Amino acid sequence: MENSLFSKPRDLFLDVVNPKDYVQIDSVSHMYQSLKNSVQKPLKMILLFGKPGTGKSMLLHKLHHDLSKHQKVLMFDIPIVDEDDFLRVLAQRIFGHSPREVMTLTRFLEIAEAVSYSDVPIVLLDEAQLYSASLMEKIRLISDARAIKFVITLHKTDKEDVIAKEHFQTRIWESIELQNATSEELKVYIQKKLLKANCFDVANMFNDKNMNLITSLTKGNYRETNKLLFALFSLYCWYEENHPTLVKYNTLKPKWIEMAAIHTGLIRA
Repeated sequence: MENSLFSKPRDLFLDVVNPKDYVQIDSVSHMYQSLKNSVQKPLKMILLFGKPGTGKSMLLHKLHHDLSKHQKVLMFDIPIVDEDDFLRVLAQRIFGHSPREVMTLTRFLEIAEAVSYSDVPIVLLDEAQLYSASLMEKIRLISDARAIKFVITLHKTDKEDVIAKEHFQTRIWESIELQNATSEELKVYIQKKLLKANCFDVANMFNDKNMNLITSLTKGNYRETNKLLFALFSLYCWYEENHPTLVKYNTLKPKWIEMAAIHTGLIRA
């Protein structure tokens, strides 16, 4: 039902990464400002890490959007795991060189040395845990040569990641860890997202009680919250079309939140 009050809010919570959808929350804005400040320092490598769904990819995409207006920035949102392909793409898109020979690390560094930039090019690598240890070692050596400044995102595991703790321990000069949101932060995130799209009536349906429920279900994880709200507003769209008398517009129904949580797997039925 496309003319439903809830169709627009539903689509706001599609699980996609768009820097234009960035929502300013004090803690996240502080993290982003720290990230921007770190990029301006003479660092070789910056690590942005946290559990999946804490907003790493969003911050990386926003950084790309903001910095690419002023300097050479390359974004790898989908990892290129083949080492030769990775170096070729870097050489072509950063230094404008399309080599026909096999792209070795030595050859890449020769190409990089021959090109002069006023600012060191920045490469943003999302999902760095998918790269092999061998390729990550080459990335480390490129950063050591100061040919490129790397900003990488990495999933934090319960045991901590080997890359974060061992492989790059002496190479990363700054690391930023993202956490899940509190109930209050999640409420600000949801309401700002809705208000930005002029969904005022729906934004007013969120109160502290149903936010505590949502936070307990999603553990404050932004990705899980997006999925839950997409399912919840889809449910509201269905009820508005099929059983409109059951829809209440003053607050969210806890049972419907739980139904959406069952649909998304947050509650095992």
